[in-house]
Amino acid sequence: MTVAASEAFEEVRSVLDRAGDSIVIGGRPGPAATSELIETTDPGTGSTITSVAAGTAEDVDRAVAAATRAVVDWQSFSAAARGRFLYDVAALIEENAQELATLETLDNGKPFTESLFLDVSIAAETFRYYAGWCSKLGGQTPPVSPPVGNFFTYTRREPLGVVGLIVPWNFPLLIAAWKLAPALAAGNSVVLKPSEMTSLSAFRLVELIHEADLPAGLVNLVTGYGPTAGQALIEHPGVAKISFTGSTTTGRRIVAASAASLKKLTLELGGKSANIVFPDADLSSAVQGALTGIFLNQGQVCCAGSRLFVHRSIHDEFVGELESAAKAIALGHGMADDTEMGPLISVEQRDRVESYLAAGAEEGATLVCGGSRPVGNLAGGNFLTPAVFTDVRDEMMIAKEEIFGPVLSVLAFEDEDEVVRRANSSDFGLAAGLWTSDVKRAHRVAHQLQAGTVWVNHYNMLDPAAPFGGYKSSGYGRDLGEESLLGFTQTKSVWLGLD
Repeated sequence: MTVAASEAFEEVRSVLDRAGDSIVIGGRPGPAATSELIETTDPGTGSTITSVAAGTAEDVDRAVAAATRAVVDWQSFSAAARGRFLYDVAALIEENAQELATLETLDNGKPFTESLFLDVSIAAETFRYYAGWCSKLGGQTPPVSPPVGNFFTYTRREPLGVVGLIVPWNFPLLIAAWKLAPALAAGNSVVLKPSEMTSLSAFRLVELIHEADLPAGLVNLVTGYGPTAGQALIEHPGVAKISFTGSTTTGRRIVAASAASLKKLTLELGGKSANIVFPDADLSSAVQGALTGIFLNQGQVCCAGSRLFVHRSIHDEFVGELESAAKAIALGHGMADDTEMGPLISVEQRDRVESYLAAGAEEGATLVCGGSRPVGNLAGGNFLTPAVFTDVRDEMMIAKEEIFGPVLSVLAFEDEDEVVRRANSSDFGLAAGLWTSDVKRAHRVAHQLQAGTVWVNHYNMLDPAAPFGGYKSSGYGRDLGEESLLGFTQTKSVWLGLD
């Protein structure tokens, strides 16, 4: 274990000890139904940092029962009171920001600065944003015209009840907040199932929620594997909705598994996002944007700009600057001060990314830089150097399939119509980016791209007020914004006869 990792471990030892074998049901941490534990390792060193409980269907059943009892209490609070509770959660996240960021980095591997200023910061802002919505979630008074009678008709937005939230390993704290805050603001209770690889920040977040004195059982945590704990949550008849972020393959399984109970679903799935650089772009900004688009969180980002389309007239110059900048990225343990990119989440994920590197070379792409395992003091972690491919064709695996790692495919294009068509040829449609100084082109292309989010002259910008989700195989429904809140409600029409 590195010095930085060792010091960080000591700073959060008490949380690691509490999380070591506990799920949280009814406001109380305790052991799962079985004694099976899941080892949690530091991706930067390969060292074990703690274990988490392997929850089962029995644990999910107890969690749903606790949530069912608690939701009645939660709905008895006024909207303003619920908002005050969520404001308190936001404040507690900020008060414990250093601890949460340390847990996130030890568990996931991302640089501490990313954990602190992106994950923890936006998590707090998400709770604060939805706290404000609690007192603003209202219905309508439609002007009905029935064939007979005189009526006053209005609609109500009512909570669904118990909802299941399944969170991935790439942004464990952030995406937990994205789902928890609107679910609670709308009046629901929750069973949260984090990834078995990154459960620590979710455990601490649930502790903070209970410190804010929310009703016991309002938020329950069941750690464990997807095929056991996750599947039980999806199939449970007492769960009204599943909100899931993860792979498209798993999303399709969730749709099938939820069919029997006709659960509501929000699915934020995979991506293969296009990032387009037009010849009139500010090249220096576009290079930095391309790096952010693919190498943030080691490329383990569902909306990563992994297909970089560069106009042929600037292609060689752009690739030259991109290569120099990629080679300069400092790899290291996430807790080290100078680290700009950390390790991949697991040995298996690194192996998967390396298989795509091999496929790219076999299919004729040119590896400009990166794609190797560093030696020396980083050899024990799951590191890969940032990789850039050129001479990539649309039909290649590295241009079609989600790699979920630090691998950038550069594709040349000739004109606007061509690049829009090629960008839209993907099965995915989560996000896209474009770089240009022509405001007309910016709007024109943004409107044509089949993606749930389009960034212009930026990439990977997020805010709780802006909905986030995908087209096509990238899922349906939205996290964030008013749309996410409404997705945790159902609409009731009330007719009052006036005659």
